Amino acid sequence: MSLLVAIYTSGDASLAVLLAFLSGCIQLALGLLKFGFLLDFISYPVIKAFTSAAAVTIGFSQVKNLLGLKDIPRQFILQVYETFHKLPTIRVGDAVLGFLCIAFLLALKFMKEHFPRVYRGMPRCYRLCYIIVWVTTTARNAIVVVAAGLVAYSFHVMGLHPFILTGKTAEGLPQFQLPPFSEKIDNRTVSFSEMVQDIGPGLFIIPLMGLLESVAIARAFASQNNYRIDTNQELLAIGLTNFLGSFLSAYPVTGSFGRTALNSQTGACTPAGGILTGFLVLFSLGYLTPLFYYIPKAALAAVIICAVAPMFDLSVCKTLWKVKKLDLLPFLVTFLLSFWEIQYGILLGILVSLVILCYSIARPKIKVIDPHGPTLMIMSGLSFPSVEYLRDTIHEKAFTDSLPPSVTLDFTHVNVLDYTVVMGLREIQHEFRSQGRTLLFSGLQPDIHQILLAADLKDFQHPLSVTTADLYIDGSVEPLLNNVPKASSELNH
Repeated sequence: MSLLVAIYTSGDASLAVLLAFLSGCIQLALGLLKFGFLLDFISYPVIKAFTSAAAVTIGFSQVKNLLGLKDIPRQFILQVYETFHKLPTIRVGDAVLGFLCIAFLLALKFMKEHFPRVYRGMPRCYRLCYIIVWVTTTARNAIVVVAAGLVAYSFHVMGLHPFILTGKTAEGLPQFQLPPFSEKIDNRTVSFSEMVQDIGPGLFIIPLMGLLESVAIARAFASQNNYRIDTNQELLAIGLTNFLGSFLSAYPVTGSFGRTALNSQTGACTPAGGILTGFLVLFSLGYLTPLFYYIPKAALAAVIICAVAPMFDLSVCKTLWKVKKLDLLPFLVTFLLSFWEIQYGILLGILVSLVILCYSIARPKIKVIDPHGPTLMIMSGLSFPSVEYLRDTIHEKAFTDSLPPSVTLDFTHVNVLDYTVVMGLREIQHEFRSQGRTLLFSGLQPDIHQILLAADLKDFQHPLSVTTADLYIDGSVEPLLNNVPKASSELNH
């Protein structure tokens, strides 16, 4: 998000703050208008690929801090190359501290997962030990950071500097003020409309990417922890964050994979964790920023690596192969392209998923259940992309050398029908009549029956009225009494 904002604002802080305000307004509007359903098109394979790729990219981006390397680019491919290229220049102090922190975090995590649970009747001393272990293992990230900071401070007092430190952090909060709706550049006032024109397509791309990344991250951790998310509430939350943030000189934000993973690994289970985090951030900005100076970057890198590592999971590929091999395509597209840029991987993964979805709509499954007197059972609803495929299938089965006198379309499973399909069926029926043959329908649901009649296609009324039975998958026949006409001749037919 930071890189995208820098691209579309050319590094202009005023444009960045205005972009945060406009992005928040757009996202709030989408949430209030209940457009959250559009985000339901992010499929599970896309989410799993995104989380696995993000775990790799975020984890590897911390290797430079873990080893004390400098001048490492952000782009993943270049980052990998430069990291291995500069391995001879690693700082021993940072590397030792970083790996010790990782070992300590893994040991505490193992202890938390395998420590015996409290049970009724357990002696008080054991209960006290359990509480101490539980608090220690749950707060392991904070303990590591504080301990590493004390070690770094001790070396600093002795005049030694074996670690790269976080350094000076800005203190206090920015002033509350309106977003800049105009700015002065070289004694010239740039109007609001000109600022919007300077932002250009970023006005739509930034809000969209903010929503996509937030929802993808939320769904990734919701599925892992069996939580449920409301996409409309997610829209409102990210929109309100950007809207209010613009009054504090913030640029557009989105969900953070690393911080969300850290929050999840710490054990936060409710939104109250966000309230506590916000309070601690405000308290720290006001009173603790001088202490942040001594926190080694290697310790922070160890915490982030341990937080995101569990999110890397390629075992889902085995399940996708067994369930539906085609779902591997959006998974691989998202996973591989995310190493270029996360947002492009998500977008193209969603696009591939939509193509697969549209293909299944355009090519519905049609089952021939009676090869002697062709009955074509349509296994799903019919929409306009499927008209030509339906026509070709009917021609393939009906216009053969034997030329059966009639063909029946079983609509038992059809619950969706649009006008294009109705017109297509009418044309097919005219072809049958021109050859002295009949196209019949069975299993019509009442709403589908009404759709055909509401289209004012009188040619359909007689074929519909002669329908006498529903054909089921097990081969049984059940009279469709609502559609059976009283005339016995038609009933026999």
